[in-house]
Amino acid sequence: MNPRLIASAGPLKGTTIRLVEEETAVGREESNQLKIGDPSLSRRHCCIKRETGRFKLSDLDSLNGTFVNGMPIKDRFLEHGDQIRIGDSLFLFLLEEGEPPLKPALVQVNEAGPITRTTIQLRRDDAVYLQPEKVLAALPATARVARDLNALLKISTIINSVRDLEKLEQQLLELIFEVVPAERGALLLVGENLEEFASVSSRSRPLRTDGPLQVSRSVIQRVLREGIGLLSNDILENEAFRTKSLVDTQVHSLLAVPLVVLGRAIGLIYLISSDPTICFDENHLQLMTAISGLAAQAMENARHVERLESENQRLQAEIYIDHNMVGEGSRMQTVYQFIARLAPTEATVLICGESGTGKELAAHALHLNSSRASRPFVAINCAALTESLLESELFGHEKGAFTGAIAQKKGKLEIADGGTIFLDEVGELAPALQAKLLRVLQERQFERVGGLRPIKVDVRLIAATNKDLREAVRDRTFRQDLYFRLNVVSLTMPPLRERREDIPLLERFFVEKYSKESKRRVKGSSSEARACLMNYAWPGNVRELENAIERAVVLGSTDLILPEDLPEEVIEAEPVMGASTTKYHETIKQAKKQIILKAVEQAEGSITEAARLLGIHPNYLHRLIRNLNLKTELKK
Repeated sequence: MNPRLIASAGPLKGTTIRLVEEETAVGREESNQLKIGDPSLSRRHCCIKRETGRFKLSDLDSLNGTFVNGMPIKDRFLEHGDQIRIGDSLFLFLLEEGEPPLKPALVQVNEAGPITRTTIQLRRDDAVYLQPEKVLAALPATARVARDLNALLKISTIINSVRDLEKLEQQLLELIFEVVPAERGALLLVGENLEEFASVSSRSRPLRTDGPLQVSRSVIQRVLREGIGLLSNDILENEAFRTKSLVDTQVHSLLAVPLVVLGRAIGLIYLISSDPTICFDENHLQLMTAISGLAAQAMENARHVERLESENQRLQAEIYIDHNMVGEGSRMQTVYQFIARLAPTEATVLICGESGTGKELAAHALHLNSSRASRPFVAINCAALTESLLESELFGHEKGAFTGAIAQKKGKLEIADGGTIFLDEVGELAPALQAKLLRVLQERQFERVGGLRPIKVDVRLIAATNKDLREAVRDRTFRQDLYFRLNVVSLTMPPLRERREDIPLLERFFVEKYSKESKRRVKGSSSEARACLMNYAWPGNVRELENAIERAVVLGSTDLILPEDLPEEVIEAEPVMGASTTKYHETIKQAKKQIILKAVEQAEGSITEAARLLGIHPNYLHRLIRNLNLKTELKK
């Protein structure tokens, strides 16, 4: 890996920054590993930290935010080719292309069963090296014993320091070849049952690469089933086992020992030799049984780590799906995970939620992460058109079908063929169109307005509504059969008031967006303005927040959004449960209350006259009274 940042814009343009440290802090301060002289950056703006072989970018509560591929982030694992934007700087994150491919395991299983009359068997309980209290008494003090004990110590040290399964298997086979005269060997780990191999690793001595290593299925099954080690040195002498594969490879000696964890065989070590002058002996079998006893748990641990890493990658893939939504809170993470599971399917989806929660963005994310991503995504708002126009938009029309139909026109369904059609506000469909849509869902065909020929389409339908369709079914304004067809799987988009932790990210995103559009340099919001944003209930959800930020950017006069740049209803909202408010704004609010109460008192209760005295429109005064909760006090 060669992790690096390439600056394509900003003060460091054209510079390559190599990420050699475990953590790289970025900001204006001298103490940062990457110091950038940009006033729009915070003193400590963000940091890139190496975590388990990946690189995680974290925003350090900066004023103007950290963006990856145009989206504001709090924490995110970087991928090769990601674009990072902070202030005026733009960086490209790169890694070395690709990883070395896994080595092929040249192992073949055959049905031969080289279990002969001179086969030696050894149970794990009888292995001398696995009984420390008997080692000194049972083994002579010879150079070979010293070598074997030294090999066991070396193997014990190695296997406890390696966590990668493939690397562990290869190193173990190399160490085995140092103490056992095998020409070829394999390490096989089984899966859910003894018939399947989940991992296979093999090794040959130099000049011994003549085709795949042939292993005997009957030997494997017996070793795994009975949990015993087997040794045989006269395989070719037994006519019953002179199969073509064994004759071709001239196998003379074989040694196999199980890998056992908590009484369960998880695999075996399989060694062979074709040289008739080299034989395995009982000491080799004792040593290999001891090696397998040491290695089995390490192998199982390495497999467990691989499973956890695979599951983690799967979960990360669910989180970092391709989408244009902004939010990192728990409610949005649930939405992302739902989309990741559902996108690859063909299921019809009904997206529910209040207006402005991002239902169309969710529908688009379902399309982008599906097999239809390269085909059209066509959206139509069912509430925006009259019944006749909507029918023509959906199904198209033939020339002369009605007055003004001067040419044939394809409908949205035809245009979306092969892709996805999104019907927003589907609860507004007229009964006649509901019946036609039901036919499309059932038969995947329709006729154009004024047409007689059925047209087949291959589309995935995603619908959205801010209505309670179950209640509409009870009120007989929506067809029950269509509701069941649409509601195969439903997703509810959370309102903004239920995911307030995402408001700062959304605010930064919209400030960035509308600063570019209005060609005004706005760094972000002041702490007072952000407190107002966090305090407001946002009945219009994300769409209302976007409108408020656009208004503040366009009408503001400084490089920060101030409270006075925000709409009145945002500033004057009562604090929600748990929200904080500043002393300054509380004082302003109390002053407004007193001014209004005094004006109404002078006007003897007339709101119109009080508005005239204050020099404001009566409707605006009514709104102020409502927002400041003054109705009760005015009635006194």
